[in-house]
Amino acid sequence: MRFLPTDEQADFARTLRSLLAAVDVPGAVRDWAGGRHGPGRALWSGLADTGLFALAVPEAYEGLGPLPSELALGFVELGRAGVPGPVVETAAACVLLAALDEQAPAERFLPVLAGGGAAATLTLPGGSPYALDADAAAYCFTVSGAGELRLAAGGGPLLASTDPARRLSVPPTGGELLAAGPRVLEAARTAACWARLLTAAQCLGVGGALLDRTVEYAKQRTQFGVPIGGFQAVKHRLADTLLGLEFARPLVWAAALSLDPADVAAAKLTAGESAYRAAMTALQLHGAVGYTEELDLSLWLRKARPLRDAWGTPSACRAEVLAARRRR
Repeated sequence: MRFLPTDEQADFARTLRSLLAAVDVPGAVRDWAGGRHGPGRALWSGLADTGLFALAVPEAYEGLGPLPSELALGFVELGRAGVPGPVVETAAACVLLAALDEQAPAERFLPVLAGGGAAATLTLPGGSPYALDADAAAYCFTVSGAGELRLAAGGGPLLASTDPARRLSVPPTGGELLAAGPRVLEAARTAACWARLLTAAQCLGVGGALLDRTVEYAKQRTQFGVPIGGFQAVKHRLADTLLGLEFARPLVWAAALSLDPADVAAAKLTAGESAYRAAMTALQLHGAVGYTEELDLSLWLRKARPLRDAWGTPSACRAEVLAARRRR
């Protein structure tokens, strides 16, 4: 089993990284947090042109996939750049609609989602009741515990969030019924697995961005006339952070290959905790300046914990891994 990206996959990741490096992503994040979605939508359009969202959509509906490994690689880059918006939810909605094996909803929504013409948000039974960025998404899908897939009419009032760029709301009840029955719940489980995988990939990117910025800062900040990066205790802290992220990386690639729920839960648990530790390291070594909103670092610091808990808290992922081990 190959856990390293192929040359073609690596080229795709480099393309995304170059595209995102040429754009003022931090500015788009700040605008998004303030409810100004224009720069974020322009960024979304550029990402769609690379075929990113089409990777979650079958070829029968104008997509390129499903290709979970390529999509996971792309989402690492989204996390590294701090891209705002319901990117995970849009991909998961594509997986849900495709897994339904029902032609009408798939033909109605998948081509526009694959092409990046619209964003979607999604709530599933057993997950968070809050819809992410429903005010910016064209479609707000909800699946109830009774197996009803509905298109909700927008989102409710915005709620406070640890990350201002993650705009949460409770979707209204009711809405257009798109499908119902056991197949909806089965499709929802598949979509939740993909959402957890892609969130784990985002965590890898966020953790990497935090570590890179912290290393650069440790080379510049001085104490007693020398850079703090030369102190052994600082080196050990940075090395431990790197080790955690590198340990999580093959778990994410393996999960993308197998799509086994236990593998995905292990990847999410490890990547989420590693990203959170990277945030704690960054905050400790930056000191008080790390708290300031003017510093771009804060945009990634605020993402680490919400992403660690999104689509499967550490305790939920740990319980799933342990349950799978007992079954074996």
